[in-house]
Amino acid sequence: MKNLINSIKNKFNKAVVSAKTAIESTSGEGYIDTGVKIIIGVVIGGVILAGLYLLFNSTIMPTLSTKIGEMFNYGG
Repeated sequence: MKNLINSIKNKFNKAVVSAKTAIESTSGEGYIDTGVKIIIGVVIGGVILAGLYLLFNSTIMPTLSTKIGEMFNYGG
């Protein structure tokens, strides 16, 4: 009976030690951080791309067309 109790105590102690080791381990910590960084990069890139698209279509292209038309004397 004493051997059974000691065996259970040893297994419990090993389980506690392995649980502490797993909790203190930081080997898989970078995956979520990397995913968040990628998502932030995609969102910021999309916002910049949309801003450039809006800028080119509303400001730069009409002005460019007018200036080229003035250079070649047509009303385009």
